[in-house]
Amino acid sequence: MSSANADLSKQIQTVRGAIPAADLGVTLSHEHCLIDLTCTLTDPETEAEKERMGAPLSIKNVGYFRYHPLDNRDNLTLLDENLAISELMHFRNAGGTSVVDATNVEICRDPPALVRISEATGLNIIMGSGHYVKASMQVDEMASRTEEDIAEEIVSEVRYGVDGTGIRAGLIGEIGCSWPLEDLEIKVLRAAGMAQKETGAPLMIHPGRDETAPMEVVEILAGAGADLSHTVISHIGRTLFNPDSRYRLADRGCFLAYDLWGNEGHYPASFSVIDVLNDTQRVAQIKDLIQKGYGDRLLISHDICWKFRYMAYGGHGYAHILQNGVPLMRNREMTSEEVDRLLVENPKHFYAFW
Repeated sequence: MSSANADLSKQIQTVRGAIPAADLGVTLSHEHCLIDLTCTLTDPETEAEKERMGAPLSIKNVGYFRYHPLDNRDNLTLLDENLAISELMHFRNAGGTSVVDATNVEICRDPPALVRISEATGLNIIMGSGHYVKASMQVDEMASRTEEDIAEEIVSEVRYGVDGTGIRAGLIGEIGCSWPLEDLEIKVLRAAGMAQKETGAPLMIHPGRDETAPMEVVEILAGAGADLSHTVISHIGRTLFNPDSRYRLADRGCFLAYDLWGNEGHYPASFSVIDVLNDTQRVAQIKDLIQKGYGDRLLISHDICWKFRYMAYGGHGYAHILQNGVPLMRNREMTSEEVDRLLVENPKHFYAFW
């Protein structure tokens, strides 16, 4: 690590400043406090589809949009600070301490708002940096930039703050990857690896939806000088269905994130046909990885980025893992030490600067 980062070594960088790693506490390792994912909105073809797209999410239509989440603009926008505070307080009141906000540049990252949310809830919030998938980018602008330019942008956000706010990113990511990978996404991946090498920051990847996607990303990152042992591959439960694929990824040193807790059994058809795990299956895969010796490489969370997952709309909310997941893990004979490792010890290790 360069001397410029010596003050952050073994510390966590939150939107309200650096804290000792020991203060991170019970952590959701991949969430979104505020986000705009309308870049994924399905193009309507009929008048009925247009009407559904523009309708406000409500108890009358939420059942439909649980199975068609990309067909409704309101469902794809979490932009109400007061509602975000109310929802996050469920986690806080259940014993939560910290939240990793993986929202980055293109999908409505709002550093001052994250500070206000952190102050209102008392939660530590770690903010992301970098760029999401090509579909969210301003393509011409990104195409004109070099890897070095993008890396310099990320380094500046980590060291000095975003757009003159002084609010510093504590995470590189989530860096977005489609399947197959787009050239612009490869450029951003390499830039993220370069920035991580320079700053010692943790790096988070949103992989494409294919069994081979994570390892392809790993090779690109390795070529750019990234520290794979300080890199987490998100969304394992919708990406790696072959146990050997999970073992190989962990053997490269990466952290594996089971970050879709509460999202069970279905996935938007416009993405691909994927059998999403239920929470019991997540526990089974986590237990298998622990038994194989990879227990110190695992992170868990919900990745709440769709409004129907809010408790205000009948969803499971940010407290789901603490209220429902922990009892499930204990019921499936996971020890208190193993659960604590997922929620406290592993995040404390991963999100500290190296």
